[in-house]
Amino acid sequence: MPRRPALSRRSAALATLLVATALAATGTQAEIAMRDDTGREVKLARPALRIVSLAPHVTELLFAAGAGERVVGAVAYSDYPEAARKLPRVGGYTNVDMEAVAALKPDLVIAWKSGNRDAHLDKLAALGIPVFLNEPRSLDDVARSLETIGRLAGTDAAGRAAADAFRARKGALATSFGQRPRVRMFYQIWDKPLMTINDEHLISDVIRLCGGENVFAKLAQLAPTIGVESVLAADPEVIVASGMGEARPEWLDSWKRWPKLAATARDNLYFVPPELIQRHTPRILDGAAMLCDQLEMARGKRPAGTR
Repeated sequence: MPRRPALSRRSAALATLLVATALAATGTQAEIAMRDDTGREVKLARPALRIVSLAPHVTELLFAAGAGERVVGAVAYSDYPEAARKLPRVGGYTNVDMEAVAALKPDLVIAWKSGNRDAHLDKLAALGIPVFLNEPRSLDDVARSLETIGRLAGTDAAGRAAADAFRARKGALATSFGQRPRVRMFYQIWDKPLMTINDEHLISDVIRLCGGENVFAKLAQLAPTIGVESVLAADPEVIVASGMGEARPEWLDSWKRWPKLAATARDNLYFVPPELIQRHTPRILDGAAMLCDQLEMARGKRPAGTR
């Protein structure tokens, strides 16, 4: 009889250990408290098992961080990787279908601060759904986002591995191109209206990585509208455009109307697919590699003695 309590205690201890081990294995062992990219604290009782993404780049980050199986819904244009195309849609990032989000019963929504509407985010908060706001402004932020999302989803190891691989590739590009002679360039988002980016934009970080200089870096807005006269006055050596799809936009060649423009005179009108340079994901380094090669070609076209 005296031994039974001891055996019972041992059994209870073993049961507790087994439960703790099981919880650890499923990533449900502990509360998570993290600050999002606006500084708000977001608390989860456990790593999220049902996640809704409100931006295409967030969807891609989730898959890259090993959390693809936990994504139960996403907005339109969440098209990478292939598995993301099959996810239930909850509208677009500027017109979120709130009923569709609620019907998916997410335990976490990851949103895009500068892309999603505050009214939608407020409604989600009112429904008691935790909302984490993502807002990468630099290449380092992309790596950090991978780690953060891995933590939120309980896929920490995969998130860290993806971040480490991203940093290593970024470092290799910096070594190859970061110290090359500066190339003054204009990055064109769109034609009508004519739009570009300032120095705070993620794409400007890519430009710096490649040894480029954004001629509109000092403008106040993140993605300002400008006039043709401003481009002509800046006289960039290179113009790089993105457009809407995989094809080179026809309007890029409209700069040939000004043959004295340095970019036109040296045939430095280049294209990078928008999904490779305008999304805050690991694939932005694919776009960076293209841009770095383009700027290197531009250096090779300089008059002798100026390269």
